[in-house]
Amino acid sequence: MSDTTEKNDTKSFSWTSHGRTDVGKVRKLNEDSMLVRPDVGMWVVADGMGGHEAGDVASQMVVNTLKEIQLGQSLEKYINDIEDALVGVNKKLTEIANQGEKPTTCGSTVVVMLAYEKYCAFLWAGDSRLYRIRDSKIIQLTIDHSQVQLYVEQGLISRDEAESHPHSNMITRAVGATEEFVLDVDMQEMKKGDRYLLCSDGLTKHIPDIDFEKMLAKGDVEKKCNELIDLTLARGAKDNVTAILVDIE
Repeated sequence: MSDTTEKNDTKSFSWTSHGRTDVGKVRKLNEDSMLVRPDVGMWVVADGMGGHEAGDVASQMVVNTLKEIQLGQSLEKYINDIEDALVGVNKKLTEIANQGEKPTTCGSTVVVMLAYEKYCAFLWAGDSRLYRIRDSKIIQLTIDHSQVQLYVEQGLISRDEAESHPHSNMITRAVGATEEFVLDVDMQEMKKGDRYLLCSDGLTKHIPDIDFEKMLAKGDVEKKCNELIDLTLARGAKDNVTAILVDIE
């Protein structure tokens, strides 16, 4: 288990953040990795693809590469630098996967949040998620790159049915999964009082969105982050679990 709390101030906003990751109750190795960089307004959750070889290597490579990125002179450059870095990681991971006698996969989902002046930008691939809590209401800002999400969009199953569907672990996009790699990118204006949650699917498997809304309405980031992880552990934590909370002040 590891955790970290940091605070940073800028001309536009200040923010306080806390992150914690845990191996969970079933797995022997934690393939989740996280990055808490309030000094440059960057937070990252990466989830090594379960069931594949070297998932921990993949998620650590994502985090270690992004750790080296410096604050850009503009938000556009900042986003471009992160995209270029993750494309480079994708290339390295696909090369690693092709080195063995038989092809394998060495991949990781990723969700990145950037706080830059008055904007929140976010980039993602896979089913690690970013949520925003504003005025006690929660919204999922990212859209999962998963097989069940495609079923939901096609009207084949409901969102509630997706959580327990046998294909719920099938990811359609990840760093290292294919030679051609594309990130989704979006942004929005932040407001004082916003709270953001980045998490791996080890959290969302055990805690539904409605519980997030109730749990995260009030309380400091460290206490609430620990409550999320502890509740997941109490509910069995079949996967590794990671959560980062960011408060905009």
